[in-house]
Amino acid sequence: MAKRLIFLGPPGAGKGTQAQILSENHQIPHVSTGDILRSAVAQQTPLGKQAQDYMNRGELVPDVLILNLIQDRLSYEDAVSGWILDGFPRNVNQAAFLEDLLAKLEQNADCVLNLEVPDEVLVGRLLARKRKDDNESTIRRRLEVYHQDTVPVINFYQQREILQTIDGNQTMTEVTQSLSEAIS
Repeated sequence: MAKRLIFLGPPGAGKGTQAQILSENHQIPHVSTGDILRSAVAQQTPLGKQAQDYMNRGELVPDVLILNLIQDRLSYEDAVSGWILDGFPRNVNQAAFLEDLLAKLEQNADCVLNLEVPDEVLVGRLLARKRKDDNESTIRRRLEVYHQDTVPVINFYQQREILQTIDGNQTMTEVTQSLSEAIS
């Protein structure tokens, strides 16, 4: 079974939920850049304050603010036997950085899982979450940024022949089943 997984997909596709389920089922840590960032924002760390400004505008937090967090997290002892990376990489530069970092750590990604969900479904899901940074114009801006920056990452991993695309517009159980089949 693949133990080093990268989750791709637009905001609201269910990456976090599915990564948590697989993390529990396979006893590997779920490394969520969103959780790391939200924690930094909540604690009002210098990184958190900088990140908050970008998030409030519906923009991605710059690579440099995220890269060190990822590197630190993947070097923890619990990540040696595997991990699920959720929310990173979001652009080709990050994907290239991650590839270099993983080579340094001698941990190659086994599989990249891409959850596909139509934009209109995503807008509905994100509005239903009722987070204070989720209003329709911010959500649509985030989806625009996703299509512009993250879709090329899908091509990056397709070229490396480790990408599997999963229909994320199914029931939660069906998505979990599809993901489990993809990594077994």
